[in-house]
Parts: sequence; C-alpha cells; structure tokens
Amino acid sequence: MMKVGVFIPIGSRGWLMSTTAPETFPTYDLNRELVQRAEHYGLDFALSMIKFRGMKGPSEFWVHALESFTLMSAIAAVTKRIQLFASVGVLTMPPPLTARMAVTIDSVAPGRFGINIVSGWQPTEYKQMGLWPGEEHFARRYEYCGEYVQVMQELWQTGHSDFKGDFFRMEDCVLSPRPSAPIPIVGAGMSERGLDFVAHHADYNFCLGATTGVINDPATFAPTVGRLMAASQKTGRKVGALVLVMVIAAETDEDAFARWELYKSGIDMEAWASREDQAAADKAASANSTAGRMLRADKTLPTNMTMFIGSYANVARMLDEIGEIEGVGGVMMTFDDFLPGMEQFGARIQPLMKTRAHIQTGA
Repeated sequence: MMKVGVFIPIGSRGWLMSTTAPETFPTYDLNRELVQRAEHYGLDFALSMIKFRGMKGPSEFWVHALESFTLMSAIAAVTKRIQLFASVGVLTMPPPLTARMAVTIDSVAPGRFGINIVSGWQPTEYKQMGLWPGEEHFARRYEYCGEYVQVMQELWQTGHSDFKGDFFRMEDCVLSPRPSAPIPIVGAGMSERGLDFVAHHADYNFCLGATTGVINDPATFAPTVGRLMAASQKTGRKVGALVLVMVIAAETDEDAFARWELYKSGIDMEAWASREDQAAADKAASANSTAGRMLRADKTLPTNMTMFIGSYANVARMLDEIGEIEGVGGVMMTFDDFLPGMEQFGARIQPLMKTRAHIQTGA
C-alpha cells in the first residue's frame, strides 16, 4: 500500500520561485485547513520543513516562514488520525530538548508524531544567529546528526542517557514521560554520507528524482530509490522511500500546462542566484547532495522538483506508476496552489488511483 502525504507550505511561495505563482503566505489557518482536508481525504501524513532565512528577490521565496514544531503541535490538537512530522535544524536545539518537545506533541497526538532531521546546508541561516560551526560542519554534519538521533533514541527508549560522542556528551540526562510509541525519524540524505546516515538512523528517507526539474517521468525516481535500498541493505535496516513530487493538475493537460507556463514567465532569477550562492558555500558538495543538485539545476525553471503536470487522469496514472517502482513506500506531494490542489487531489485524482482504491474519504 503506497502512502501519500503533503509537504505543507510553512514558507512563502511554497516551492515555486516565481512572481506569477500563488503567494502562499504562511499562516496557521492555511496550514491547519490544509492538513484537516488532507486528513478528510485519507492522506497518511503531513510534514513541515524548517527555514530560518529566505532568498533575495521579488518573489520573497521563503522570506516569510513559520516554525515547524510549534506549528505541528497546534495542528496535532485539531486532527485525529493523520501522522505529523516536524523538522528540526539540529544546530539550533540540543537533542534532549528536541526529544522532550517530541514527547510533548506525542501527548497531544499519541503515536502520530515524528521528526525530520535537517543537517544544515545553508550557512546564512545559522550565521545570522551565531550558530554556524564553520566549514568543518559540511564534512561532518551527518556524523553530528547520527549522534543527535542516538541521544534522542536513548532518552525515548530508556528515559536516561550518558551518551559520550564527538559532538554531544550527556551526564545523567533524563527524560520523563517517555513517548507512547516509537517516534519515527525522517531524513533527506541523497549524498553517500546522507544515505549512510538514514540507513543507520532513519525510518524514512525522502528521495528526489535522478535529475532536477523533470516533468511527467515517474521513472526518474528509480535510481535514487535504488541507492537508498542498497544503503539500507548494508545495515540490515528497512528505510522507507518517500518520493517528492509537485502536482499541477487541471481538467485538461492544456489547462495544467498553461498554469505552468504562467509560473515560468515570472521566474525569480534573483532568488535562483541567491540560493545558488548559498549552495556554493559547500566547496566539496557531491553531485547528489542538496547543494550539489541545486548547483546543477535547470535555472530556466522556477523549481528543481520533479513535477507531474496534466489532467486529473494523467496525474493519477503517474502517481500509480510511482507505486510500481521497487522500494517506494510512498509519495509526498506539494502543489502550486495548496488548498485548491488538495481538493483536486482528494476529489478528482485519488479516486482514479489504483494504489489508493482502499481509501474512504472522510474516514
């Protein structure tokens, strides 16, 4: 059974660096309504990212952004079934605090909360707060994340940690109450070091397409999912692959592509340049890393995501084709316009999907 979730718009403009795209100003009300509608339509999870600084340019891409844990805590209180993931920038909070915050949200929504680990590829986010440890973090950020997760796991499982590592040293650190169920860990590692981290420590990993900016080709995920499967086989752990897709859907292919052409006409090249400058800070970034992918992205497009653009029937078919890729456990969707996009998915696309035939709307 393929899981489906939504990457909620915690940052302005969502995931389109374009002045002609919907503004998508982030508010609690917008995200609450989106997740409640996702729950109504039987979606399995919702995840919010964490961003502390946006990009230069007239689109104000990610310039306005909410905080992930507090947002998901509030949403947890007004939902009943859907699983919720908050993101932590590991340089901003010590692991015992994050572990305790997770337990607090678990008490609001027992068994429904998980954490997405963000290692930190964008130095300007952390320099502004005096939290950037220097260029050495690029080389060892996944070792840092590994210790971070180990501390949290010790506290969740036993209520106590004396962990001693290169980055964290606990001294009779305690946690109570403990969570009602295991707290799943999500990663987004695509480099070899990133894949090694998720293979050892994560339950899920978000996989991007093999090439950035691909349109209407589900097969683009097969190579990256395959790399994740190979890495997890080495550790003997099962790590679920969740692929990331932007959906732009309409009654007809022509109508959907007309919206896409509109967004392309307003591409914010200043925002692209701003993000590229930040990605270039990691001088040793591998081609498959977040920074490396951004540096080789197609700059004529307002996003570097894989996109499914077309009629409801064609988008449903392509989403089903993702489910046929060996190793895929689910898909996380973004939309060009989130509330209309969620309604389109729930009412027009999902009923056409073979992989979602078991879903009962409103269940």
